[in-house]
Amino acid sequence: MGVLDRVFTRFERELKGKAIRNRPLAKHTTLRVGGPAGIFVIADSINELRLVLQTALDFGLPYFVLGKGSNVLVSDEGFDGIVIELGIDFRRIVVDGGYIQAGAGVALPVLVQVACKRGLEGLAFAVGIPGSLGGALVTNAGAYGRTIGDVVRKVTVYNTLDHQLRSVDHSEIAFRYRNSSLLADGIIVEAVIKLEESDPDCVAGEMEKLFRKRKRSQPLNLPSAGSVFKNPPGLFAGKLIEEVGCKGLRVGDAQISQKHANFIVNLGNATANDVLTLLKKVQDEVYSVKGIILEPEITLVGEFPPSLIPRGRAGEDYEVDRVG
Repeated sequence: MGVLDRVFTRFERELKGKAIRNRPLAKHTTLRVGGPAGIFVIADSINELRLVLQTALDFGLPYFVLGKGSNVLVSDEGFDGIVIELGIDFRRIVVDGGYIQAGAGVALPVLVQVACKRGLEGLAFAVGIPGSLGGALVTNAGAYGRTIGDVVRKVTVYNTLDHQLRSVDHSEIAFRYRNSSLLADGIIVEAVIKLEESDPDCVAGEMEKLFRKRKRSQPLNLPSAGSVFKNPPGLFAGKLIEEVGCKGLRVGDAQISQKHANFIVNLGNATANDVLTLLKKVQDEVYSVKGIILEPEITLVGEFPPSLIPRGRAGEDYEVDRVG
């Protein structure tokens, strides 16, 4: 019996049907590509998360916490380890005045709707952004000049070294453009955000206005991973890609969106290698014409052919935000 089979047997015994062998991860990513997880497991509580992480440590297996699957590219071969989805206890929401306490597994669109119904102002920028609250905090997701880091007040993190919970105040977190220091602290399990109490109709109106704007400019009708590249300082990645003639460029069923050039869309049967080949072609072309290295915004999960790995911030091999 192999290591994964032994781990799966433990999970079957301890977690009662919450683990699945060889679960296709394409079903769990917004790009709809990716091979199977060695083991896909749902942790519904802190105790179950502790069990999963301790088991990974005991057997020397890599693990990856998957939110709603945006900004993620999973290898066609999949991930030969444990993929964790945060379940019931990590999807709870409690509203107290202008404060919202929410689990890391809460979908960002759900959180936006809760704020809208309660007349809480400050999350309109996030309307239409896919992903989970945990993922949004790790990447400091944002739009229209605002980010999730602007509204978060406290984050609870599961420390993977001592298996204890730690409360991290906003002042202790370094929020940067599409990045934060939270990933180094462990696994985010909960956060408290502070919004301003306002008129529900005004909040709904602002959200509707920004959603219409997003719908006009982004390919929301096709599977994508969201923005593929980070914007260079003072510039827009999509504009650079369009200027070098890559808008509409296609590899297999992966295509640079005709609507927004910083999106790669899946036209039906794209593979992860198609997506990464296209990403690298665009990166190389922008560098060749503009002398600018576009830094990828997506996380690579699993193993990819070395020839397809794009360059990182300063032209080095792209190892940042890579799992596997």
